[in-house]
Amino acid sequence: MINTYQTSLAPPPVPPRLHRSDRVLIPTPLPSQGHSKPLIRFLVGVVVLHLVLSVTGFIYLYQTFNMGKLPASAVQAALLASEKQETFHRPLAHVVVQKQSAKEPQESQAGYLQLDTSHSVFKETNYYHENWLTIQQSGFYYVYSKVTFSKGDSKLPLASLIKLRTNENEKEKTVMKAYCNLNSHHGSTEIPHMCSATQGQVITLVKGNQLSVWVQNLSLVDYEEGATVFGIYKL
Repeated sequence: MINTYQTSLAPPPVPPRLHRSDRVLIPTPLPSQGHSKPLIRFLVGVVVLHLVLSVTGFIYLYQTFNMGKLPASAVQAALLASEKQETFHRPLAHVVVQKQSAKEPQESQAGYLQLDTSHSVFKETNYYHENWLTIQQSGFYYVYSKVTFSKGDSKLPLASLIKLRTNENEKEKTVMKAYCNLNSHHGSTEIPHMCSATQGQVITLVKGNQLSVWVQNLSLVDYEEGATVFGIYKL
């Protein structure tokens, strides 16, 4: 068969469409340059004003901070506010001691001071068996104690020892020690002669460590309010 649909002739032109209206473009006049001058002046003024304010602020900050002209009262107030905020969140404990209960060993024996948990302050710290302070946060701590003795010992010097152990299952060791001298020949029953063994030291403590105060004879300690205390404070 002969393919009559193939040809080398170009296709016929598209006939013109009827009822077509040609668009006529009318050029619009350009805006007059006289109307844009106020806008340009306004923008230039804003830029200049912003530049002047920026330079003035930079000079003020430079003179205030780099030249040391910040008022001393403002610096002191800022430091005090920062210190108060940090102090509020620091762990501490201020412990008042009390006489051993009936279940504890006799007072004439050596032992650890018993904590009066009802009248003591514990902040981010804890206690164990009313004898040990337990550390909750690791860090550097200032540890202090004051043990007042109302009686003397004829054989041993009066001493207070701060013991440390890593946890309740480990053996304790002495990390601080203080002595005081009480001459039993001075004083009387009405006016007893007394002395206080006071100590304070910075110690690195780890979470879970425990601290306590040990004395050679619990019956020699003065348990009056404020006479014997123990505490820690995180630096």
